[in-house]
Amino acid sequence: MTGKRVAAIDCGTNSIRLLVADLDPETGAESELDRRMEIVRLGQGVDATGRLADEALARTFAACEAYAAIIKEHGATEVRFVATSATRDASNRAEFVAGVRARLGVEPQVISGDEEANLSFRGATQALADDGAEHDTPYLVIDIGGGSTEFVLGTDSVIAARSVDVGCVRMTERHLKDDPPTLAQITAAKRDIDAAIDLAAQTVDLAKAKTLVGLAGSVTTVAAVALGLERYDRDKVHLARLSAEAVRQTAADLLAMSREQRAALTVIHPGRVDVIGAGALVLAQIVDRLGLPEVIVSEHDILDGIALSIA
Repeated sequence: MTGKRVAAIDCGTNSIRLLVADLDPETGAESELDRRMEIVRLGQGVDATGRLADEALARTFAACEAYAAIIKEHGATEVRFVATSATRDASNRAEFVAGVRARLGVEPQVISGDEEANLSFRGATQALADDGAEHDTPYLVIDIGGGSTEFVLGTDSVIAARSVDVGCVRMTERHLKDDPPTLAQITAAKRDIDAAIDLAAQTVDLAKAKTLVGLAGSVTTVAAVALGLERYDRDKVHLARLSAEAVRQTAADLLAMSREQRAALTVIHPGRVDVIGAGALVLAQIVDRLGLPEVIVSEHDILDGIALSIA
């Protein structure tokens, strides 16, 4: 496939990810050349301190240096770097921006929750359009990140979107402090999550959703655990359909485990072991609220949306 060779970087609260792809500017068709992720936990402590920790910045800048080499190797002609929840909240955001610019030669764009939602929706629904299956619309796309969760309702385009401040890192740091967390801690986290869903529902008519689509590492990891995979297999996870009961049971299982027990599940990335219980809980509360029978899991997300935005 010929087209524009682009590099998209998504820097979130927990991970930083890179996609290098050739894109057809007319159709949006994507030919993936390189896709990778590093867990850098940029949002470490942001909820409590309001600033990015020095060690978190160091991890993120090291990943940026590695990504710069990969982008150069592939000869991508345009790069877009998008930063999301953690950097929106940080008092030392300027230090982050300068560090990224020095290593990648591009200005990181600290986007709003609404733009984050739009990019996620575009990336996910392009993948659903390509799979050839019939899906009832409107879609509700949920992107569960480290610091925030995006709710996006739409068909061919976005109807309504809302970003709320619950995510796997934020809920873990705020509530799930014991190993495993206590019932009281889980109940407090559920209250926060339910309040955030209420907030999202003020903007997004959740009752209109016909197909639920889940994105990002918490959702894909829950899918891999629910599917019983021993090793993470992107092809098996992408477009997997998880029943509501499977989501509830997987969340309950993960929350009942100790850190050591979760770490023994080889399908969970080491950088997600600490926070996957909270991520699964966010997904389970959303599934319960919507009352839909299943969630479709997509490996295509905001990263693909960023790449499409360049084309």
